[in-house]
Amino acid sequence: MRLRDISYRVKTPLSVVLVIILTAVILSSVLLVRAYQDSRQDLIDNTLNLGKVLARTLRPALTRDEVWQAYETIMTPLERSLADDGHERLIMVLDRSGSIFVSSQPSAHPMLTPLEELGESYSRLQALIGTRQGDSPYLAEGVDPARFVMVVPILAEDGSPMGTLILSYARALLLPRFLDTVERVILATLFVLAVLLPLGWFWGKRMTDPMVKLSTCMARVGSEPPDDIQCDLYDGGDEIGLLSARFRRMLEDLREKEQLERGVMASERLAAVGRLTAGIAHEINNPLGGMLNALSTHRRHGTPDAITARTLSLLERGLLQIKETVGALLVETRLESHALTPQDIHDIHTLILPDVHAKSLELDWAVRLVEPVALPSTQVRQIMLNLLLNALQASHPGGRVSCDLGVTRQGLCVEVINHGDPIPAEKMAHLFEPFSGSSGRGHGLGLWVTYQLVQQMDGRIEVESSEHRTLFRVVLPLRDREAA
Repeated sequence: MRLRDISYRVKTPLSVVLVIILTAVILSSVLLVRAYQDSRQDLIDNTLNLGKVLARTLRPALTRDEVWQAYETIMTPLERSLADDGHERLIMVLDRSGSIFVSSQPSAHPMLTPLEELGESYSRLQALIGTRQGDSPYLAEGVDPARFVMVVPILAEDGSPMGTLILSYARALLLPRFLDTVERVILATLFVLAVLLPLGWFWGKRMTDPMVKLSTCMARVGSEPPDDIQCDLYDGGDEIGLLSARFRRMLEDLREKEQLERGVMASERLAAVGRLTAGIAHEINNPLGGMLNALSTHRRHGTPDAITARTLSLLERGLLQIKETVGALLVETRLESHALTPQDIHDIHTLILPDVHAKSLELDWAVRLVEPVALPSTQVRQIMLNLLLNALQASHPGGRVSCDLGVTRQGLCVEVINHGDPIPAEKMAHLFEPFSGSSGRGHGLGLWVTYQLVQQMDGRIEVESSEHRTLFRVVLPLRDREAA
């Protein structure tokens, strides 16, 4: 798997963790290097200070040529360390000629032995002492790679040279102290990592969670309807917050686009159904009228027996029912209707009261119409009556139905609400088609007629149905006075 294919929910926390580890390693390395340098410098400084003290103390012994006194002097600072360190510490005193006057290791460095005869490293040291002038102690660099060698001149009271003090320490003396420092640094680093790594992983995951949620939500676009995509996205002013806000707006645009497409498709389908039903209704009306005329003529001029009379009556009722159904399919605007008045609305209230009382319903009637409006009263009354009767049929006994009517900037707005069972989603798309009523009563043409009337008046009808209520909203634009 390539690094680019790993999810950011893993990549980002892992990157934070790696940065923490790398930072801890670098800081630990710097601390260890600094600790080693400090230990080395402390050893050199302490040794040079010791050398200065010993040089002043050795001055009387060299003046009187007291070898034993000089030996005791240089052995005093080594008494505690000889048992543990063996030959790791060495102190020698050279006379003016560069021969050994006294040494802390007499067997390895006999008295009066010239320094250059002790080996190659001592030869380099002798050459360095010969070329170095001055009375300051110094570190002899490059003499022995395994040891620190410090040189302290021994001067008389008048400043003339009396000899040289050499202090040599094995570099391995730094190892125990350095290893102790390494142990403490490692323990401290592990403790810090134990605290920071979980925090780093948590923080990295927290930083990527909004991006992962956004990515998951975006992946659903195209495979799910926009109305079904509900995401808890991050709100903020950073880049992810701005991207989340843009995505929300995109979802809203997709939902609006889908609703418009559904509305256009429904309108086209209903228009096609309307043209088809109107054509069928006109074709049925012609032979239907002829049959009803024939029955009427037979009743007036014939002398049928009882069985024939009953048969003719049955045929007439059936043909009249067909005529009523066909008549419902032929919705035409009656331009001769007078303008809608508050009395027309009051008549509708009077017409539905028996049905309200029959089901013990509570009717909220909020009508804010105080003067006539330029809309055909017959069509508006039919729209309101159909919507109210449907709401009454859908309500449970003892429930509540609301009717709100008023004039707004958009026109006459009518809202009818019932609190019965919601309209199933599968029926919502075909709600205004003929014979698609869900109430189980009548021929299911009420909403079809309502839709046709609203379309003829250039209005719009909307439906919202949820678990708690179903709302039908009709908005009819007002005509100007002259057109009305």
